[in-house]
Amino acid sequence: MTIVVFVASLLGFMALGMPIAFALLACGVVLMVHLGSFDTQILAQNLLEGTNSYPLMAVPFFMLAGELMNAGGISRRIIDMAQALVGHLRGGLGYVAILAALVMASISGSAVADTAALAAVLIPLMRGAGYDVGRSSGLIAAGGIIAPIIPPSIGFVVFGVAAQVSITKLFLAGIVPGILMGMALWATWWWCARRDAPPVQVQRFEVRRVRQALVRGVWALLLPLLIIGGMKFGVFTPTEAAVVAVVYSLMVGSLIHRELHWRQLPALMLSAAKTSATVMFLVACALVSAWLITIAQIPAQVTELMRPFMDNKILLMLAMMALVVVVGTALDFMPTVLILTPVLMPLVKAAGIDPVYFGVLFIMNNAIGLLTPPVGTVLNVVAGVGRTSLANVTRGVWPFLAAQLVLLLLFILFPALVMVPARWFY
Repeated sequence: MTIVVFVASLLGFMALGMPIAFALLACGVVLMVHLGSFDTQILAQNLLEGTNSYPLMAVPFFMLAGELMNAGGISRRIIDMAQALVGHLRGGLGYVAILAALVMASISGSAVADTAALAAVLIPLMRGAGYDVGRSSGLIAAGGIIAPIIPPSIGFVVFGVAAQVSITKLFLAGIVPGILMGMALWATWWWCARRDAPPVQVQRFEVRRVRQALVRGVWALLLPLLIIGGMKFGVFTPTEAAVVAVVYSLMVGSLIHRELHWRQLPALMLSAAKTSATVMFLVACALVSAWLITIAQIPAQVTELMRPFMDNKILLMLAMMALVVVVGTALDFMPTVLILTPVLMPLVKAAGIDPVYFGVLFIMNNAIGLLTPPVGTVLNVVAGVGRTSLANVTRGVWPFLAAQLVLLLLFILFPALVMVPARWFY
């Protein structure tokens, strides 16, 4: 009965048009009333405690690092490097988008920020070169969702806090799956480009041009090495890595590239603060619901429903991932993570599934949800920045969405694809 009250109240408040954060908070109130223990003081205390977490400090700093990276010219230099390396191939601008998405994912950790930066530069180029705009937009959207998988990942930070899983291990375990996501896009684009891409080459391959692009972009390439190396060797924690990313982006943009001016900082900090405040308030409201979900023993009820799958880890993972896919079509990335984590983690622990392995697949699945209509946040970003219709982007994204779902299925069937490389980095 309790699980019915939780689901019905949450869906009911969302159907009324209430923002997700307030719907979660209202859902918590309904659960408290249902349990006969409504107390505003306890509600307020849990709301405040929801964001009183040291690891969550990484969120605003990574948001600010992304803003500084875009304003300081780092994003454009990454795209220039990719274009010098693969721009001469048939469909070369598509390969440029994939390479740039991989590098930018290792710097910002935000799918929306990376997608917006890539779309702003590459969609006009691809449109002018004769590429199909829908297919190009779909590729850029699919490349943008690599950001929550490759460290530094804001999704891993939030999941790690909610699930009490090592954020450092999640970061390191996401490296190879993120690269494999890029390889899946590369193979899919190669298949699409044989028919769709214009035959005219954008440019000839020149070693001199590659060398110049690498020299100009070397500072952009050093940042992911600095962050991953620092966490691997215990120099700093993920939260401290976020601060390092901010300082590094600020120094490179202002002192080396000289494209970031001090007068821009207030606007950039305000933008990062607004985005961070939205995420943090959502986390606070979700953790109120998570606390009440635990009190109401909803995880135990879900465990009982999933008991037929408990003896087979692969079947259980398939069932949980199918649930996430369905929920991801209706909810945005962060709400899905915060709502389902406290429900599914007891199942994961009871079945003996590695929490780090589950976390990587869970976040990857939620990232894929950014591409699924009707919500599809990343699709909307690409459509807005690229000045094309959402229907056009949705049509173009299907081959790449299918490729990511196939890769997710392979990770479920063969867990070693995730965990064996992860142990190389531990």
